[in-house]
Amino acid sequence: MEKLRRKSIAIVTGASSGMGREAVLQLADRFGVLEEIWVVARREERLQQLEKESPVPLRLFVADLSQRDELIPFAEALRKENPAVRFLANAAGFGKDGPSSQIPVEDEGDMVRVNCEALCTVTHLVLPYLVKGARILQFASAAAFMPQPGFAVYAASKAFVLSYSRGLDRELRPKGICVTAVCPGPVKTEFFQAMDQGRERTTAYPFYKRLAMAKPEKVVKTALRDSVMGKRVSVHGPLMKAFWILTKIIPHEWLLAMMDLLRKGDNER
Repeated sequence: MEKLRRKSIAIVTGASSGMGREAVLQLADRFGVLEEIWVVARREERLQQLEKESPVPLRLFVADLSQRDELIPFAEALRKENPAVRFLANAAGFGKDGPSSQIPVEDEGDMVRVNCEALCTVTHLVLPYLVKGARILQFASAAAFMPQPGFAVYAASKAFVLSYSRGLDRELRPKGICVTAVCPGPVKTEFFQAMDQGRERTTAYPFYKRLAMAKPEKVVKTALRDSVMGKRVSVHGPLMKAFWILTKIIPHEWLLAMMDLLRKGDNER
């Protein structure tokens, strides 16, 4: 009996905007082996618009990743179709900045659920369908490199993603599967707008964050290149690469003190 051929696909979460949306377009444009891309996000109208722009057919899964039950149709589709997954890009995530005492506990919980729990859940569901040579991109952040006062829960959630990605990569390398933690600095997306929802911003973003602001298409291009090359961590841009090195060689307490001074000076302008 002839063995059934498995459809070659990529899977992208957080596909309705930002780096997730960009990942869909670049995967569709650069990897001709893909027959379909499965996209997961909350905003159906955004996914429908993306479907019109993608040169590769999309399969839409509308789901709020903070609610695990909403991934049931996605899990059932995997079991039913048994696809050959060549790329998994977990790009869903969000953050709220400000002192922890001022962030609603629901928002803190959702950050952990989406940035950590949902990422692990999607990865776990997809693992049985990854083929040899597959690549996993876990979108973390440069905030993962050290604690971030005023961004404490978000940075901690991304530190989890970085650690999880490195451990998972070690597990999967013998199977020919590589995991890349994508750790950009500030990216010009709706992410920063989402951080400000529900409160007034009295100060501008620190100048060093504005200086390092990158375009999502460039971050994703770097991430895909690094993933194909088998790199464990992808950091876009010279400033963020320098920051990564500094966090390895300078005590974090010193760096935190320097950041406090920079923020203070920026607010006094």
